Parts: sequence; C-alpha cells; structure tokens
Amino acid sequence: MLTPRVSIFVLWAAMAYAQTPTFYRDVLPILQVHCQQCHRPGEVAPMPLLTYGQVRPWAKAIRAAVLTRKMPPWFADPCCGKFANDPSLSASERDTIAHWVEAGAQEGDAKQAPPPRVWLEGWNLPSAPDAVFQMTQPFHVPAKEAVDYQYSIVHTGFTEDRWVTAVEVRPTSPSVIHHAVVYIREPGDTWTRGPTKADILTVYTPGTSADVLPQGMAKLVKAGSDLVFEIHYTPNGTATTDQTRLGLVFAKSPPTKRVLTLQLNSTTFQIPPGDPDHRVAVFGTLPNDALLLSFLPHMHLRGKAFEYAMTGADGRRVTLLKVPHYDFYWQLSYKLAEPLPLKKGTRLEAVAWFDNSANNPRNPDPTVGVSYGLQSWEEMLVGFFDVAVDPAMDKEEFFVR
Repeated sequence: MLTPRVSIFVLWAAMAYAQTPTFYRDVLPILQVHCQQCHRPGEVAPMPLLTYGQVRPWAKAIRAAVLTRKMPPWFADPCCGKFANDPSLSASERDTIAHWVEAGAQEGDAKQAPPPRVWLEGWNLPSAPDAVFQMTQPFHVPAKEAVDYQYSIVHTGFTEDRWVTAVEVRPTSPSVIHHAVVYIREPGDTWTRGPTKADILTVYTPGTSADVLPQGMAKLVKAGSDLVFEIHYTPNGTATTDQTRLGLVFAKSPPTKRVLTLQLNSTTFQIPPGDPDHRVAVFGTLPNDALLLSFLPHMHLRGKAFEYAMTGADGRRVTLLKVPHYDFYWQLSYKLAEPLPLKKGTRLEAVAWFDNSANNPRNPDPTVGVSYGLQSWEEMLVGFFDVAVDPAMDKEEFFVR
C-alpha cells in the first residue's frame, strides 16, 4: 500500500508527464499547419520536417527560430490589417515548441500523431493543375556573371477564354531566381520584352506561395493569348540550369469578379551615399470602384521598410500594410482576410525606406548613390496589389494614375 507521500509523488509525476509536450501529440500538428508547406521534399526549405527523425536534430534551432519570430517568415506589423495567409504561430504554439525542446524533445506515442497532411505532389495548388506551361528552352545561369532579364514566350493554344482561379510558378532552380513575372499577351499584341501595360497573371518572388484567388474571383486569359515569362536570374556562385514551369487551375463556372494585378512604382528616385533611412513615396488614384485583395512589396538589397496606405474622400489617411523590416530574401505577398471596398477616386500610396549605409550588411556599396535599375545592386520601388472588379471591365479602364 502506498504511503500518502509516495502517492502524492506518483500523482505529481504523472501530471508532469502528461503536461510535458511530445512530438506526436503536441509538436507535429503545429508543424503540419505552419511549416510543412515549405519544409518537405522538393520545396524551398533546406530540410524536411515531416517525421520525428527529421525534426529531432534541428530541435534547438527550431526553438530559437520560433522564439525570435524568424520562422515562419512574416513581416506585417500587427498594427495594420489582418491577412488570410499569415503563418505566424500563436503564443501558446511558440510556448509548446519551446517547452518541448527544453524538456528533452520527447518523441511520445506515435498513436497520438495526427494523420499525415496530404500534399499535391509537385504543386501547392488546391487541386491538380488543369494546364501546365514551361519555358520553351532551359536557361543556363552562370556562376557569377550578371544576367539580363530573360523573356520566354509560351503559346497557350487556348481556343476559348479561360478564367484562372489559382496559379503557381515553379522554378526548377529556385535558388537563382530573384523574381518571375508572367504577363498575359493578348492576341494582336507584339510586345516581347521591357516595360508593358499587359496584364499580369502572377508574380513570383522568394517566399511566395501559390496564388489562390477568393471564391468567385478569377483572372482572365483570353483565347489566343500568349504567356510571357519575365525572369530575373541572380547567380549564386554555382552554375545551374532553370526551366521554370507554371500551373493553372481553371474556374468551373463564370466568376463574379475579375482580378487585376496593378502596381505603384517609381523610377526617378535617387538614394544618396551612406543614407540609412531614405524615404520614397509614390501615389495613384483609382479610376473606378474596386475590392482590394492583396499586396506584394518589392525592393532590392537596400530595401529597409515598406508601407501601403489609402486616403478616401474624407481626407483621412489609413495605413493598410506596414512592413517595418523588409527582407530581400523573403518577398512575401499579404492577402487581406476580407476584401476591402475602395471607392473611385481613392488615393493609394506606397512608401519605401532604403538603407544605403555601411550598417546594412547586404549593401553592395554604401559609398555610391543609387537609382532605379533592374539588377540587384541597383534599386526598385514597386508596390504590386490585386483588385477585384466587374468581369466585363478591361484593364485599360483601371490603370492607376
């Protein structure tokens, strides 16, 4: 018969064991929701996090990355806006992972594991793509030399208009891709490269995922259109070959809204040598009513911070997105949790801050002034954003001026 003291100790030990997080019961569900999209074979993360054997050697590094909010990557200030694709862990999830590591990273009972998350092999789309297109020729990326923008024209062969509800860019060598923009070149257009007013099907940057549009919304690819892949390669010291692919999912019925990708950009700014906090702003006015859906800020190596704002008829300025710490290597898109109605005449603003000082470890050369340019050692200010409009509306009716 147990003495009262022994009984209390046994009860305390049992409670402590029950409260100690284990991999299968407590940690794996968090990884499935927040991490495995990137941390699985064939994706951008350097190691998979699907099994205990894969995760255990990285336990301490995972704890540090989670507690410092380095992972999952997300840079939107919670002050402004709520976003559907926010992968951030809750405080309790961060505590669970930290406690699990501190208690010895126990494996636990495999019977308590949730069912494995099922992924579509080769894609992050909601269903198998209805059409897949690829650059017409592979491109050889040198180890060191600067590479001009590359353009590949791909014929769709569409004999009827197609409404696209989801799209994903899949580079075969993602480590050398600075960005990829896929333009829709409509029939009769002869544009092949450089600045254009053609509609954008999708934008790929490091860290972006598949572009899945809200229910009832789609992008239009007219019959006979071509897709023009604009790709900016950035050599990383190892020669490689890329032949980027594109997957499309088609709408099963006519959409209620057409989605357009627009942009606010500046090509006239000058950043002085050594300036640690240079501010550049660009404005545009909506010519028609629209629903605002998402943002994608774009700068280069001196990019420091980014902000989107709107000013309505009442003259009140509202910050829509604030990215206080822009990261060139994680250029994320930010998809609003709920579409935001914007009235005709609303002024949109994109504001960028650049750090051209020696304190910026990514700065190619703080002793020189910097202006707009295509290469990474130059700079850009582009504020992409998606809007939803009437399906019959052409993009020409919606240029932001």
